[in-house]
Amino acid sequence: MQLAVIFLIGILAVVGFFVLFFALIYNKLVSFRQRVKNAWSQIDVQLKRRYDLIPNLVETAKGYIKHERETLEAVVKARQMAIDTKGGAAEQAKAENMLTQTLRSLFAVVENYPDLKANQNMLALQEELASTENKISFSRQFYNDNVMQYNTAIQTVPNNIIAGMFNFKEEAFFEVESAEERKTPKVSF
Repeated sequence: MQLAVIFLIGILAVVGFFVLFFALIYNKLVSFRQRVKNAWSQIDVQLKRRYDLIPNLVETAKGYIKHERETLEAVVKARQMAIDTKGGAAEQAKAENMLTQTLRSLFAVVENYPDLKANQNMLALQEELASTENKISFSRQFYNDNVMQYNTAIQTVPNNIIAGMFNFKEEAFFEVESAEERKTPKVSF
């Protein structure tokens, strides 16, 4: 009888150990997933700020750039496409890359208009946009760091077993698509 009680206590201890081990791994994976979501929301905040600046930039440029209507329309269209993107990081990155390219075109056009380049509103908006771009870059890095930790956690043993049981999926990195887009935009005053 005593041997059966000792055996039962041993089995309960082993089961308890596995339940505790399982719970710790599960909670760690949930924590990593929440960090990824939080990091994405930080990018979203900065992107919203960027979207809010663009109409002011376009309106300021409109008065000076009468012959460059298609450039302004391209910026507005790219902004709206970026706002309307509902997918994950990969889809958002694609839309943001398109917006960045159209903004580069706008800044290139601005270079041809000395009065616009010297306009205080335009200078302030360009400075604010540059600051926002830096914040977006930092937010992307923070997001990608959290995605790397999360993806690593769900791929390593024994975490991958629990991740598979509870449908933890890999997250996509927020990446720049082409080598041309990896170049820092040149903004000169």
